[in-house]
Amino acid sequence: MIDFLVQHCKKCPILAVLNSILTSFMRIFPIIFFLICATFTHAQDLNNSALFLDKNLTANANAVVRLDEMSVEIAGISEMNIRYNRIVTVLNKLGNKHTHTRVGYNNSVKVKRVEAIIYDALGNEIDKIKQKEFKDVSAVDGGTLYSDSRVLYLDYTPVQYPYTIAFTYEVFTENTANTPSWYFLDGFLVSTEKSRYQITFGSRELKPVIKEKNLDGIAIDRTETDNSITYLATDVKAVKRESLSPAFSKIAPKLMIRMEKFHYEGFDASVKDWKEMGEWRYDNLLKGQDALPEATATKARLLVKGVSDDLEKAKIIYKYVQDNTRYISVQIGIGGLRPISAVEVDRVKYGDCKGLSNYTQALLRAVGVTSYYVVVEAGSTKVDFDDDFPDLAQGNHIILAIPYNGQYYWIDCTSQVHPFGFIGDFTDDRKVFVITPDGGEIIRTPAYLNEQNYQKTSAHYALDRDGGISGKVTINTGGIQYDNRFYVERETPEKIEEHYKNYWDNINNLKLKARHFENDRKEVSFTEEVSLEAVNYASKSGNRMLFAPNAFNKNGAVPHRYRNRKLPFEIERGFLDEDQFVIQLPEGYLIEAIPKASEILNDFGAYTMSVTYRKEDHTLTYNRRLLIKEGTYQKDEYESYRAFRKEVAGLDNAQVVIVKSDL
Repeated sequence: MIDFLVQHCKKCPILAVLNSILTSFMRIFPIIFFLICATFTHAQDLNNSALFLDKNLTANANAVVRLDEMSVEIAGISEMNIRYNRIVTVLNKLGNKHTHTRVGYNNSVKVKRVEAIIYDALGNEIDKIKQKEFKDVSAVDGGTLYSDSRVLYLDYTPVQYPYTIAFTYEVFTENTANTPSWYFLDGFLVSTEKSRYQITFGSRELKPVIKEKNLDGIAIDRTETDNSITYLATDVKAVKRESLSPAFSKIAPKLMIRMEKFHYEGFDASVKDWKEMGEWRYDNLLKGQDALPEATATKARLLVKGVSDDLEKAKIIYKYVQDNTRYISVQIGIGGLRPISAVEVDRVKYGDCKGLSNYTQALLRAVGVTSYYVVVEAGSTKVDFDDDFPDLAQGNHIILAIPYNGQYYWIDCTSQVHPFGFIGDFTDDRKVFVITPDGGEIIRTPAYLNEQNYQKTSAHYALDRDGGISGKVTINTGGIQYDNRFYVERETPEKIEEHYKNYWDNINNLKLKARHFENDRKEVSFTEEVSLEAVNYASKSGNRMLFAPNAFNKNGAVPHRYRNRKLPFEIERGFLDEDQFVIQLPEGYLIEAIPKASEILNDFGAYTMSVTYRKEDHTLTYNRRLLIKEGTYQKDEYESYRAFRKEVAGLDNAQVVIVKSDL
C-alpha cells in the first residue's frame, strides 16, 4: 500500500501530503516506541510501580510491603553485619507508618550506609535521599540527661498516593547477642508480597537457635546449608483488626533468633537456659552496681529503726524512694542493660527503671531485706517471656521482686504514686525473668482476676417535677479498676470536671457541686464522692415522665458485628460492677411501669438487675450486678458474647414510666 502511494503521490496532491505525513511518522515512531518501552521496563524491573499490585494484597491493606529482606552475617562471636532492604507501596496516609525508614545506632552499632529512593504510582523515581539527608536525633525522650543511642530517620511528606519507598541500610556491631528477630507481617492492615530472612554463620558453634511462631497458613520455604539458614515467604495477606482481637504481637507470624554463644559489650557468653542467662547477667551487668555511700546506708537503717518485719521495712524503703527520687530515661551503660550505679542515683536523685530498681535494691540490702532484679515486657497488653528461649531481646522494663513468707511482693520503682505491692495493668499477670545471684528463672506476676477488679457504685438522687436530678454518688474501686481511676485525685479541677462529664455522658447538663477523694494505699482502694445535679434528665410526654434508673453506670458498649469473623477474641481482664441507686420520686407522680427483674448467666459472665418500689417513702431502689470474665475464646463464640453484651446494654437503658396523679 505504501509503495502504491509513493508511485502515485506525484500525480495527486492529496496523496503527496499523505506520503509526507507517513514518512515523518515512520521516522519518529521508533523513538516514541523506545521511550514507552524504556519507561515501562524500568518500572517493572525495579518492582516499584503500584499499577499491577495483586488485589489479594491490597484488600484490607493501607500499605503493601513489596520486599522485606534482611541478611545477617555472623562472621565470629563478636562480628555481626546486617544488610536490610525494604520496598513499601503506601496506599493511603494510614500506611505511612509502615515505611520504617529509620535505623538506630550507638557507640556499639555502626551505620555503614543508609539510603532511600521514592517513586510515584507509575514507578518513576522522584527523589533519592542519601545518608547525610536523614535526620539524626536522640533515640530517647527529651528528659534524658545523656544517651549515646541515636536514630537516623527519613521525614518524608508525600504529595500524592500511592507512592513507593525503597529503603536500604547496612550496620555492623560486635554485640552478637542482639540478633534481630523477624516478622513476616508488620501489623494489622498491611500485606507482604515477598519477605526473606537469611542468617549466615562462620562456624557450626555459631549456628543460631530459631523459634518459629504463628506460621500456620503462610507459604514459607525454609532452606539450610552448612553455614546458612534462609526463610522466604510470599503473598502474605493483610489481617484486619477485629473487636477484642488479640494483640498483633500474639498472633504475628515471626521468627525469634538467638545465639547460644554470643558477645555483649566486652563480655562473651554461653547460655543454654534462663538459669545460665541469669547467672551471666548478674555477674556481668549487675554485680557491683549496688554499692551505696555509707552515709546513705546509715540513713536507710535509721528509717527502719525499731522495725523487725522485713515486709514493713520494704514498705518504708519503697516510700523513701518514691518521695526522694524521680524517673527519667537514661540509656547509658552497657548497651542500655546495665543500670547506672546506686552511688550515682543517690547523688542525682533520679534514674531510669534500671537505675531506680538497682538503687532500691541496694537500699533494701542495706536494711537486711532481700530483693531480686526482674525483667518484664511491660504494657497494657500481657506479653509473656518464652520459657524455652533465653535471650536478651525480651523485656522492656525492670521491677523488683521481694520474697517474703513463701511468696513474692512486686514493686515498680519508677512509680511515685502506686501503693506498695500493687503493679496494676502495666506488668500484671505475665511471665517475667527474675535474676538472682544463683541464676535466673521465669515466674508469673500477680493476676487481678474478675471479681478482684471491682467497682461498687452507690447513689441517692432525687427526681424533681421538671425532670431534673440532684444527689450524691459514691464510687469505690479496687484491682485494675482502682488503677484506672485513682489518678483523678491528682488532676486539675477543670480536668476533674471533664472526666466526670465524659464518664457520665448519658446525663446532659451535668453540674458538679462538690467532690471528695480518699485513696487507701494500704488496702489499694479508691473512693470518690461526688455531689451533682442536672436538668432535663427525664423525658416528659404529657403527664408522663420517662427515665433510666441506671443514671451512673450504663454499660452501653456493644462489640462490632462481623458476618465472617476471622480471629479469636480475648478479654484480657475481667471485672465486677455492683450498683445500688435509691431514687426519690417527685410528689404527685405514680408508678406506671418499671423494668422487669432480669438475670443472665453464661460462660462470659453474669448480669442481674431489679427495680423495686417502696411506698412508704415513695422511692425506687435499683440494684445491678455485672460480671465479665477474662479469657480467650474461639471466633465461633463471638456472636454469643456480642448478644450477651447487647442484651446488657438494652437492660441498662431500661426505662421507668411515672405519671402525674389526678389527685
